[in-house]
Amino acid sequence: MARSQQSIRRPAREAYSTRSVSFESEGETCVGTLYLPDRPDTPPVVVMAPGLGMWRSFVLPAVAERFAEAGFAAFVFDFRHHGDSGGEPRGLADPDKQIADYEAAIETMADTDAVDSDRLVLWGYSFSGGHVLSVAAENYRVAGVIATAPFIDGRRELRRSLRQPKQFLRSTVAGLRDALSSKIGRGHEVRLVDDPGGFGVITVPGAKRAVLDAVDRDSAWKNRLPARIFLAITSYRPITSVENIRCPALLIGGRNDEVTPAGWVEDAADEISQSTYLELPANHMSVFDADFETVVGHQLTFLRAAVGE
Repeated sequence: MARSQQSIRRPAREAYSTRSVSFESEGETCVGTLYLPDRPDTPPVVVMAPGLGMWRSFVLPAVAERFAEAGFAAFVFDFRHHGDSGGEPRGLADPDKQIADYEAAIETMADTDAVDSDRLVLWGYSFSGGHVLSVAAENYRVAGVIATAPFIDGRRELRRSLRQPKQFLRSTVAGLRDALSSKIGRGHEVRLVDDPGGFGVITVPGAKRAVLDAVDRDSAWKNRLPARIFLAITSYRPITSVENIRCPALLIGGRNDEVTPAGWVEDAADEISQSTYLELPANHMSVFDADFETVVGHQLTFLRAAVGE
């Protein structure tokens, strides 16, 4: 178990069962775990994927177990290039590919008799929080969406990056180097998290320790991913389509979040006709640690209202 979640209450194992589910996404195999509650027979289902660079096995099981305990199935999957899923290079985080993976996961749940895919909710956090907003804007079969500390707007991220010109230049060069050298089979990697003043995708205070604490102790995960992520981040803008979301949406922002500022999350919520915006005194990673109970409690309340019996 991840160090950050040792103090979190986990439901009794009798409250749910699990099964491994694999599916194809644009020619690659994605692997997930379906958590099924002991009741009802055909529950609503929450489709979930990890945040940037992470694997489904780290902190998502604790959330999925609580959903299953409350009577909601949860399908937690690894994006291509991550965890148990296929795809090379390892660690690649491509928004378009990951959005397509969500779409393929939705189709897989539609073909799964054990769940009610007419009551399907998308769940995402951080980078995948942006993905679920993007998917919900286009896929009107989605019955609800939960986005916690979601990535909202690469253009705003670019403006923020320009305040540190040396770091911006270094990250741009690294991204271009990876994008070009990968064409001849020689990519360039960067750390996902590093200490303040270091060189990584996320360098806010406390982020490195929090992410490393979230990783399973026996995991083969590495704190590295292809550096072209720097280019992808600045061009990815979920906020441009959120006004098209027609289902109920819960967006959660952290008042102390230095990665995805709460104000940006609130701006996105304001564009969604059926949105609920919740701002908590949390940071980007505390939603899985100190603020876990509060966050999951609000998510369960939303699920009961959106797709409950």
